[in-house]
Amino acid sequence: MKKLAYIFMFAFVTTTALSSCREDKSAGEKMEDGIEEVGDGIEEGAEEIKDEVDDAVDDN
Repeated sequence: MKKLAYIFMFAFVTTTALSSCREDKSAGEKMEDGIEEVGDGIEEGAEEIKDEVDDAVDDN
């Protein structure tokens, strides 16, 4: 019975410790991250289009 209590206490402490270490971001930080992701996506898309155009010009 004592071991069972220790197991539950260990599980509770571990869960509490792991969940309290999460990084909380403000709304502004979340917006900045989203804007950066969109910008990165646009940049990657533009590079892909440029590569396709370059390949098409090289083929002619």
